[in-house]
Amino acid sequence: RTMSLTHDATPAVIPESRVVSEVCSFPPIARADARVLVLGSMPGVASLSAGQYYAHRRNAFWPIMGAVLGFDPVAPYAQRLAALQAAHMAVWDVLQSCTRPGSLDASIARASEVANDFPRFFQQHPHIGHVFFNGAAAEAAFRRHVLPQLAGGGPAMARLPSTSPANASFSFERKLAAWQCLLLPPSTRE
Repeated sequence: RTMSLTHDATPAVIPESRVVSEVCSFPPIARADARVLVLGSMPGVASLSAGQYYAHRRNAFWPIMGAVLGFDPVAPYAQRLAALQAAHMAVWDVLQSCTRPGSLDASIARASEVANDFPRFFQQHPHIGHVFFNGAAAEAAFRRHVLPQLAGGGPAMARLPSTSPANASFSFERKLAAWQCLLLPPSTRE
């Protein structure tokens, strides 16, 4: 038995959002004198393709950080990273690897999650006094995988609204207002 294809037959194309693959995060952006750590869950497809944190053109992370810290959010990537580091901020992701179709945190296969080595990271960055989660998925993954490994519970933690374009329920202005807490003195952050 054979099948014949007519001239109308085209190969099936699987949309990017349906392709399941293992993805891996980037190394942290952190100097030894970092005092604040901003954690995402796992870079999205646009970020992984660009090899840059928060590369999706509609992600509000760089516009927010530019507004909060006073730098050009469209400056070259290396300059934006230098501005964060000069402000004693570090950026990383909770997960080192996972299986996920597309970019949505909700699509991460929980059983596939592997956390980054935070005990070692905090040992190498002893001045970090506060961790800010870029959204609920980052916080949940940290509490699930990392918090049980940290003696004394680790640094102070707070969840901020996700800068992802998928978080459409928060306007840019509302996100920016919440992220202003990065400028507060450590004793008043909560």
